[in-house]
Amino acid sequence: MKCIDVGEQLMDVASGQQAAPELAEHLRACSACAEHLESLRSTMALLDEWQPPEPSPYFDTRLSARLREEAARPRSWLVWLRKPALAAAMAVLLVIGGLLFRPAVTPQVVSQGQFQPGTAVGDLQELDKNHELLANFDLLDDISPDEAQAQSANP
Repeated sequence: MKCIDVGEQLMDVASGQQAAPELAEHLRACSACAEHLESLRSTMALLDEWQPPEPSPYFDTRLSARLREEAARPRSWLVWLRKPALAAAMAVLLVIGGLLFRPAVTPQVVSQGQFQPGTAVGDLQELDKNHELLANFDLLDDISPDEAQAQSANP
């Protein structure tokens, strides 16, 4: 067993649980882990003896007076930000409001009922008009490479 593996189980052993046989064997063989276990046990013993300090006799009176002062103090309009539910609701309302009042994305229409060139729909309409012209590109396949070079050399 390695010291790293033992370190994870030492707190349980220091609190009074029974050590596994391989852990007990490692603690007998490794003085560093045994010292660490003893220091954990002594720390836990000190913590068991510790007593929290008693509050002063007028603690409750001063606390209630302070709470009354805070309740009577005027509040800012930004106090709602301290309440997460209200802040989240306000954020959702702002997002919904922004989505509702944004300008609608509509295609730009020319007065004749056709779409403006430069838009996707307008370009598709222009391609449909020129379908016959584009269909004749098959003629280029019939030209031999020699004829194409001759035509490109003589513009």
